[in-house]
Amino acid sequence: MNIGKNKAGQSALRLTAWATCAALGWGIAFAAPMSADAQSLTANQNLDDTSAVPASPADPAVAPSNDAQAAVPTNQPASTGDAPPNMRLRLGNVDPTTTGSTLDNDLRRVNTAEPSIDGLRTRQHPDRADAQGIPLGTFTLRPSINQSINTERDRTGSIDNNRTFLQTDLRSTLTSDWDRHGLTITGEGVWQRNVSGTGEEKPTVSLNADLRLDLPASTTAHITAGYQFYREDTSDPNAIAGATKQSAVNQFTTGLSLERDFGVLRGTTAVALTRTVYSDAVLSDGTTVTLSDRDQTAGTWRGRIGYELSPVIIPFVEVDLGRAVYDQTRDSNGYARSNQSYGGRGGVEFDLGEKFKGELGFGYQHTQFDDSRLASVDSPTIDGNLAWSPQRGTDISVGLSTTVQPSTTAGLSGYTAYQLTSTVSHRLRDDLTAKLTGGTIWRDYPSNGSGSDETEYDTALGLTWGINRYLDLTGNIGYQLTTRKTGDDTRQLQAGVGLTVKR
Repeated sequence: MNIGKNKAGQSALRLTAWATCAALGWGIAFAAPMSADAQSLTANQNLDDTSAVPASPADPAVAPSNDAQAAVPTNQPASTGDAPPNMRLRLGNVDPTTTGSTLDNDLRRVNTAEPSIDGLRTRQHPDRADAQGIPLGTFTLRPSINQSINTERDRTGSIDNNRTFLQTDLRSTLTSDWDRHGLTITGEGVWQRNVSGTGEEKPTVSLNADLRLDLPASTTAHITAGYQFYREDTSDPNAIAGATKQSAVNQFTTGLSLERDFGVLRGTTAVALTRTVYSDAVLSDGTTVTLSDRDQTAGTWRGRIGYELSPVIIPFVEVDLGRAVYDQTRDSNGYARSNQSYGGRGGVEFDLGEKFKGELGFGYQHTQFDDSRLASVDSPTIDGNLAWSPQRGTDISVGLSTTVQPSTTAGLSGYTAYQLTSTVSHRLRDDLTAKLTGGTIWRDYPSNGSGSDETEYDTALGLTWGINRYLDLTGNIGYQLTTRKTGDDTRQLQAGVGLTVKR
């Protein structure tokens, strides 16, 4: 009886061992293909990707065994049917704390990647036509050139100056695409040539650079430099009366500003330096008038403190000091026009994101001249800007500024210029955009002087039709009116049509 029992126990033991070995064999056969798939994942493949990469049959290290192949159903490939769906794999070379290379690179950047003009995807194939701009290393260049033919009708009192002219507008922007800091260089140029008529050609050149430095402790620095060339307008109060060619003005600027957050306080300090040089004016008889007595160098300092009531509303107070020094101690009329100024203002800055942002400030400005015969210019100031997008495709901008301009008239110190500008841009269709601009300048002379106040109004309407990505058809019409308390009014009407080539 005992012998029978022992034989039965040994049979049960052998049956248990055989079942255990069979289970281990099935487990190895099931795990081998999954291990091969895990090793074949590429470095840039998402860990949550459910599509496995098939292993190469030529690699003996990952080739499945005969037993494993036998365990796979005949109607299902071994490389795709082994891993259960949504299985997360933990690879040794992948940092489990990261969330993906693209997102992590953006998070580590202080700057976001440089976007395209019309919201296209970031360039993946530079040889394709859908890439806006010209890549230049870590910069992107976006140039455009417009060629137009225009007509202008200018009337001052009973004197008419009509002309037809060709105009070439060249614009370009060079923008960096760095992880930290940023450099933006913008350039604009206008060249005119009269085809008929006697009106004055008005070329302009503008070049500006802004280097932003992202410093520690929530500090941002801006280093700026610029150059501007323009010809003084005939309607300007300081223009030479009867001149066929007004003075060409060359202006050089440079500046440095620092901005820092101190918790709920925001501080800004800035210095700027401007050098202005005037060329000779030409009279109708060919005589030149030297204007070198207007050459000057001006410097300003500005400081601002803002208090963050909320991320949306920041009230602020601001003070500024300025000094302008003329190359010649006295001008051609014997007046010492070097001056110093100081002022202050208070206001509020608001930011509701891309839909609505801007600031508005009110203050007071005092300008005192070195010559005691020239009265000081004291004036209230209003400055501000507004950017509003009530709906997609519609953008509205408004600007307010107050400046004190010195005069060239004997015995007259200067005037205060209040300027309002506004622009409404609306996309009528995907390929058609309308832009309406308007503005006014009020030149206010001191009441105790001999100057006469004047007001300038201007408005213009422009249409841009995008023929394709690189070609636009443009048209514009504008009107300007200058009214004077004493003297003749000036009216100017201008219209033109052109073609823009851009990249």
